[in-house]
Amino acid sequence: MSNIPKTQIAAVVPFHGAALEIRKDHPVKQPSELAPGECLVKLSCTGVCHTDLHASNDDWPLHASTPLVGGHEGIGEIVAIGENTGDCPVKIGDRVGIKWLAYSCLNCEQCRNGREQNCPKAKLSGFSVDGTFAQYTVSYVYHVTPIPKNLDSNAAASILCAGVTVYRALKYSHAKIGEWVVLPGAGGGLGHLAVQYAVAMGLRVVAIDTGSEKKKLCLELGAEKWIDFQEEKDIVQAVREACDGEGAHCAVVTTASPSGYTQAVDYLRPGGTLMAVGLPGEAKLEASIFFTVFKSINILGSYVGNRQDAVEALEIASRGRVVVRYECKGLSELKNVYDALKQGNVAGRIILEMSR
Repeated sequence: MSNIPKTQIAAVVPFHGAALEIRKDHPVKQPSELAPGECLVKLSCTGVCHTDLHASNDDWPLHASTPLVGGHEGIGEIVAIGENTGDCPVKIGDRVGIKWLAYSCLNCEQCRNGREQNCPKAKLSGFSVDGTFAQYTVSYVYHVTPIPKNLDSNAAASILCAGVTVYRALKYSHAKIGEWVVLPGAGGGLGHLAVQYAVAMGLRVVAIDTGSEKKKLCLELGAEKWIDFQEEKDIVQAVREACDGEGAHCAVVTTASPSGYTQAVDYLRPGGTLMAVGLPGEAKLEASIFFTVFKSINILGSYVGNRQDAVEALEIASRGRVVVRYECKGLSELKNVYDALKQGNVAGRIILEMSR
């Protein structure tokens, strides 16, 4: 513990509306300062998510705490645990992951029903508490996730948010083996993982996105059908034709565009399910009430995942069924990464390595 520094490099948003700053003197919480249940993690890498961009830009209906250290897809080693932590499930030296959900009480109605992410006392990494855009961060021993030994840290990082999010949405869609699932934004960070989880679950994938690079990626990952939304004039009809002329059984919509949700209700077959996953700040979900009822359409919101969802998503990836396509950069390049995300120029995921 004696080699834990007093300060560190961290990416900080000082206040709402301020530009991101790379600081070299951000304080590190010392082991003696940790509360029971807290742990200090020395990070090796972290993923970058659209949610981090929203938090940095303060463009959601919910507002992040400031000054803000963003990030919620971190992998690192536990270097200290708060004194008097009872029944601790982890130990110093363990490699663990830090997710969007940093803490929940585990005892309320939401937690008991497996919706820990909806706990009224939830703490969110990189939003309401400091996250993983730093060399060290504080998290909670009952919520950090052990990383399978055979899974690379850089790959595991994106599973902690993007992977868990799409895995849970597919899991709770109740789509059955051999059924059609539509994935708008299939070539993006969440989408390319959703393609693989869907294939691993025996589903048939219709990928919607644009560009030759994303088309190649989606088909390589197992999508059976590809629809380019910039080239196709009638997305709804194209999806119906791709799915045996009857429409899809399920759509997992991760995009921020409201049109993705409206179209899904139209191209789903009777009894189909729309899983709403993306979090656009101001968009409204508009759909025909008549045809939603007439077609017996299910519309479900799916928000990240609980601790068990994370374990399952990582286990599938550890068996090679899901492979994260990522590019590595340094923490100092976070501003440029945000610019690329804004422009939609990121295929796969971006990982920031603390050693760079």
